[in-house]
Amino acid sequence: MSEQSYVNPLRDSQDRRLPRVAGPCALVMFGVTGDLAHKKLLPAIYDLANRGLLPPGFGLVGIARRDWDDDDFANYCLEAVKERARTPFREEVWAQLHEGLRVVTGDLTDEDTYARLKETLRVLDEEQGTEGNHAYYLSIPPNRFEAVISNLRKAQLVDKEQKTPWNRVVIEKPFGHDLRSAIELEETVESVFNANSVFRIDHYLGKETVQNMLALRFANQLFEPVWNRNYVDHVQITMAEDIGIGGRAGYYDGVGAARDVIQNHLLQLLALIAMEEPTSFDAAQLRSEKEKVLGAARPPTDLKSHTARGQYLAGWAGGEKVKGYLEEDGISPDSTTETYAAIRVDIDNRRWADVPFYLRTAKRMPRRVTEIALMMRPAPHLPFNATQTEALGSNALVMRIQPDEGVTLRFGAKVPATQMEIRDVTMDFQYGNSFAESSPEAYERLILDVFLGDPPLFPQAREVEQSWEILDPILDYWDAKRRQPEGYVAGSWGPPSGKTMLTRDGRAWRRP
Repeated sequence: MSEQSYVNPLRDSQDRRLPRVAGPCALVMFGVTGDLAHKKLLPAIYDLANRGLLPPGFGLVGIARRDWDDDDFANYCLEAVKERARTPFREEVWAQLHEGLRVVTGDLTDEDTYARLKETLRVLDEEQGTEGNHAYYLSIPPNRFEAVISNLRKAQLVDKEQKTPWNRVVIEKPFGHDLRSAIELEETVESVFNANSVFRIDHYLGKETVQNMLALRFANQLFEPVWNRNYVDHVQITMAEDIGIGGRAGYYDGVGAARDVIQNHLLQLLALIAMEEPTSFDAAQLRSEKEKVLGAARPPTDLKSHTARGQYLAGWAGGEKVKGYLEEDGISPDSTTETYAAIRVDIDNRRWADVPFYLRTAKRMPRRVTEIALMMRPAPHLPFNATQTEALGSNALVMRIQPDEGVTLRFGAKVPATQMEIRDVTMDFQYGNSFAESSPEAYERLILDVFLGDPPLFPQAREVEQSWEILDPILDYWDAKRRQPEGYVAGSWGPPSGKTMLTRDGRAWRRP
């Protein structure tokens, strides 16, 4: 079968609003017993099936070290679906999905595991009609990638030159630990898979609100004329989490906030918000514009003044007393891993010259929020006295990505019943109040795009390298200082150095 998507004959061919349906295929999931698979991936697969976006010829193969048979694996998947699925549970949908569930037990480094996988896929192709189209999802630590990819090649499960049927690989972040390791990882992956068959997942790019940033800007004449240095004073991109590291100590310690979030999520958001208008939204055009922006972006020249890192201390969060980072299970008491990271990035092009982009991310913040705020320049002249405008701040356009998805515009208005007093007010758009449809989970969109071979929302190798080129000098500077990150109380908005970073520039973080 060709790489064209499967067409459901029951769908109205005239309704172009309906999404495409994946063709016959099987998904092989490495790391199927991990948190990501249980909380996000397995529910997303069920939700796709429930929405009619997976074909009858679909199979899911879990790779696990547990002593499971197919029924054990099915029960595990059912538990995840009932606990986490976004759409209502329907027996008929589950029954169809259940037909394609298989498990292969064994160690990721054992060649016999892949021999059993090969036989399982052969039988699945025959019984389910998956037609040899296989996607391999590596929901595993990066240090296991090479072993899995090498064994897939040895077992002849992947043919780099083969286009039909297709073989694809899905890689979860982090994409390396620095630029050198990212390049090495890329060489390993592309030694087995064709570059067009490699899908690097950044789940933020699958969020409806992230994609709406492009619609907001390019579909509205209202915004594009002011989307430049003449009107924008600076840009703030924030991803705050109210949780700690939970049970992720083994992954998080030694990685830290900058590598975990800034290198991928926040720099991708920067690229989307700052790029020029593409001629179309196909993969090549979107990729080209993002690469231009990341190529023009540079780390701060004054690393001491324009970077900050912190580590949460014990405090109150979510109404309860919580541990500090160094007290978390599995964390060394002398760990220097940061849980707060803030940096300034400048973009050397005509549109954004002298407009700083401030990026921050942290754990144990007062609330969970991800947003992008365009803080506008003040009006060149105000025909009011200081008393009339003392409560007036900067105009701002705020795009809320999660959890309260929407857009807020802040501007000045006259206070009623006063002679002339100006105060900030807001206009607010919320997705939940404006559209009847609920937004699909990011992983639903991205997994479907993998099956369809649709790459626009997946970072490419060059984008990953450019992000490391921006972040590496900052990480090297922090490593050379060999200092413990500055402490901040859990439930606060971060360490004093994070505030000082903007104060030096005559600015301040907005309160999300």
